[in-house]
Amino acid sequence: MSLPPFELIVTEYGPTVLRVCRAVVGPVDAEDAWSETFLAALRAYPQLPAGANVAAWLVTIAHRKAIDVQRARLRRATPVERLPETVGPPPEEPDDHLWAALRALPPKQRAAVAYHHLAGLPYREVAALLGGTPEAARRAAADGIAALRVRYRPEGVTA
Repeated sequence: MSLPPFELIVTEYGPTVLRVCRAVVGPVDAEDAWSETFLAALRAYPQLPAGANVAAWLVTIAHRKAIDVQRARLRRATPVERLPETVGPPPEEPDDHLWAALRALPPKQRAAVAYHHLAGLPYREVAALLGGTPEAARRAAADGIAALRVRYRPEGVTA
């Protein structure tokens, strides 16, 4: 059995990988992580065993690329016209209420929510990505969802 054309893989799994990247690195850097994910996947695709879980494979690559994007963002200089008198927090990036609520989660909870609820990975695979047990991954995702329910209220929706 041969692998389907890579274009079909991008079409089928691209939206899921983009949602995962947005949840993990935020809306500003998500497209970079998505592109890096599929570039790496394209290079490795010919060696992918037939019958492999393509979604889990792509989310694993996206997880690693998201870490790379986050590290690159920390090293990137921000050009300014004049140096500020005092050091302060970086300027806010444009985001919506949901991203603000996701960003407020601890990194493990945010990743567990993204990998399980957005990518649909079972907790066993989430645990393999994050390190730990499936039970710990389930707990992190549950705690993350509970915190999101408290923090995130779409505009016009009242509790």
